[in-house]
Amino acid sequence: MYEDRILRSELTNKIISSEQAAALFKDKMVVASSGFTKAGDSKAVLIALAERAKTDPLKITLMTGASLGHGTDGALAAADALSLRLPFQVDPILRKAINNGEVLFIDQHLGETANLLKANNFPTIDIAILEAACILEDGSIIPTTSVGNTASFAALADKIIIEINTTIPLSIRGLHDIFSTGTYPNRPVMPIVAADTRIGRDAIPVNPAKIVGIVITSKTDSPAEIVPPDEATKAIARHLVSFFDNEVKIGHLSKSLLPLQAGIGKVANAVLHGFMDGEFENLTMYSEVLQDSTFDLLDSGKMTFASGSSITVSEAYYDKIMSNLDGYKGKVLLRPQDISNAAEVIRRLGVITINTALECDLYGNVNSTHVAGINMMNGIGGSGDFARNAYLSVFVTTSSAKADAISCIVPMVSHVDHTEHDVDIIVTEQGLADLRGLAPRQRARVIIDNCVHPDYKAGLQDYFERACERGGQTPHILEEALSWHTCLRETGSMKPAVLK
Repeated sequence: MYEDRILRSELTNKIISSEQAAALFKDKMVVASSGFTKAGDSKAVLIALAERAKTDPLKITLMTGASLGHGTDGALAAADALSLRLPFQVDPILRKAINNGEVLFIDQHLGETANLLKANNFPTIDIAILEAACILEDGSIIPTTSVGNTASFAALADKIIIEINTTIPLSIRGLHDIFSTGTYPNRPVMPIVAADTRIGRDAIPVNPAKIVGIVITSKTDSPAEIVPPDEATKAIARHLVSFFDNEVKIGHLSKSLLPLQAGIGKVANAVLHGFMDGEFENLTMYSEVLQDSTFDLLDSGKMTFASGSSITVSEAYYDKIMSNLDGYKGKVLLRPQDISNAAEVIRRLGVITINTALECDLYGNVNSTHVAGINMMNGIGGSGDFARNAYLSVFVTTSSAKADAISCIVPMVSHVDHTEHDVDIIVTEQGLADLRGLAPRQRARVIIDNCVHPDYKAGLQDYFERACERGGQTPHILEEALSWHTCLRETGSMKPAVLK
């Protein structure tokens, strides 16, 4: 009955239930799963494993491309089935377990995981769970809505379980570009010279002898939680669009700009929507995640091509895309994340990157992962892959949070993910700070003048002036540098520290 999904006929004997698949796992195994920002993830086997762990305790190391959907990470954490998780997550239950020290977490640049695996910097993958639309005659698989690390997992795992997702139209074949980056020291050049350059094949090679089970599923991806733009995010988008309009006007960029990358979340999604209003044309994207705004730009004709590693969209957009896959061929490619996030390609193409910050400091250092410097939010994701190698590295944030109790521009960030050397532009709803070509003291003045919430501007200006009196290339008052965060912990607001 699955002859159109399993073209290598003898593999139909490997069809098993998700419970039978879950029984194959043992304590302390290293497990890999497809999935990148809730797209193309395991939808049956890992959930069955969490159920098994409730009565038959075991712990695994779990690695993926990025986050999983359907509450899978939370179910595994609640069942005490995770000992170590990497490289990214967004689940509130798992987040709590990580911050309580119950689950160890490796926060990793998403472009590095496959390379570290190939260099034997991690233990061997015992079992990989890979979602596919179908299995071809040679055993290779057609991925679904993401590629992520699936190709590397398939090559490196001792055993493989394939989840065939029957909700994915077979017409998805042709939407993927699978290319192996090889191993050190003989890694090949990635000959991508434009966002739409195709360099590989449409399927992921799999050794049929490794396949120990095939599980049939019929569940769609978890929908992205798309929040409509509010006044703050609209203002951020306007500031950024105005900046790019001026870059075009003075001849630094054409109306096509350069390939765009945007992180996930409401701010980045709103910023991409902002490009609908500018005088831009023939835009392209070289990114990780293709969101609702990407497809709005494609449908409008403003964007001609988008390259990513996953399609992570709202339910309405998911249905629209799945019913029109043929219409998006020639406009969309999904690649392995060690290619979508490759420094080599990002730098060659001159990608303009737009990522979200939790907080920035007055010199342009960015914290994108740790609340108050301690508690993990989600992870660095691919923002570091892109920021370090971008033509222009933009970070966006609102100027304040939690009803203005928190300033998102602080004297010193409580955790550093992106140093000032990798940050060109900071944008809040208050304005835009262009930091290119500025020394630290100049950067501070531009950030204070343009990006800080009015409730915190005088306090930050006072801190900076007193720090300058002490001197230094990057002036600070070390005994006060994190006082705003200390005040937040003690009172629930940064304002008392500013008003002293």
